[in-house]
Amino acid sequence: MARIELRSIQKFFGAVQVLKDVNLTIEDGEFVVMLGQSGCGKTTTLRAIAGLETVSSGTISIDGREVQDLRAADRDIAFVFQSFSLYPHMTVYENIAFPLRAVGMSQDQREAAVREVAKVLGIERLLNRKPSALSGGDMQRVAIGRALVRRPKALLMDEPIGALDAKLREQMRAEIKRLHIARNSTSVYVTHDQIEAMSLADRIVVMHGGLLQQVGAPEEVYNRPANLFVAQFVGSPVMNVSGVAIEGGAGAAVLSFGQGAGIPVAGGHVGHIPGGKAVKLGIRPEAVLLRHEPGEGFVETTTTNVEPLGSHEIVDVRLGETTLRARVEPGFVADGQRVWVGLDPQRAHFFDGETGLALRRTA
Repeated sequence: MARIELRSIQKFFGAVQVLKDVNLTIEDGEFVVMLGQSGCGKTTTLRAIAGLETVSSGTISIDGREVQDLRAADRDIAFVFQSFSLYPHMTVYENIAFPLRAVGMSQDQREAAVREVAKVLGIERLLNRKPSALSGGDMQRVAIGRALVRRPKALLMDEPIGALDAKLREQMRAEIKRLHIARNSTSVYVTHDQIEAMSLADRIVVMHGGLLQQVGAPEEVYNRPANLFVAQFVGSPVMNVSGVAIEGGAGAAVLSFGQGAGIPVAGGHVGHIPGGKAVKLGIRPEAVLLRHEPGEGFVETTTTNVEPLGSHEIVDVRLGETTLRARVEPGFVADGQRVWVGLDPQRAHFFDGETGLALRRTA
């Protein structure tokens, strides 16, 4: 397998800079997911690793060897595209064997290699079929098999299951994860789907505007977002974000939402925030707490919308100038019902109102 290093990567398309000083190390055997909106630079980064795009400056190393000036064919990297790109006139066996035939492998060696990868992917029964007789999920398995059959140093995947329906995507996520564990391959996977990122990745690379916004394990990116973009991009429903004024002393404080509405919190939860700084509060719906009776740290309000989602419901409540969304169990409240709302201070995030950067606790 391979360790991949990107150092100070810049990429311009004409006058437009699409990658801005990208620095990233992908460890041998790691599964890294590049997550971001369309146009953020994630696919360009993947294609630069593969050699399908040249970089304007910077270095790309695979196993300690600089490859930014090498052709794609000389990098020993496999690439799986969103489109299946199978040869329609060939059988599944012939499609998977094609890269081995291209390098002159003997028939016996090809047979063994194709049978091995087909067994791993569970497509042995399909080897004599043509692509036109396959489902979308099976076609993508064949495309992955063709990429893996020659045991490349790394497997790169560009939204490989984006064209499948929801049920097939779920099945293929599990297949891709199982395959990665079984082969311990260095894998880089591009997606705009945060569910794919959270379920597949050892580490997530969040990109925006050609810049790396945060690199970390899924739980770190979710629970400790580095800035407002990451906080609102990762998580569904999105994190509640509101400008707040912090009032009170070290022992007790109030998060003011305007119009006289505020929620009390212990001063220790906001003591790391410099006085007078413009602050935004970020709080995920599961950390917005609703109850039917008054209680310490809770203020009275009314629900303004209830969104049933089967296993849970998302409830909107109005607090001053802000609408907060809370996640509750089905049937907990009705639309227009009086409730009391509070916040879990352990899961409250604060961001600089000007830069958007997280204001971290020092202890």
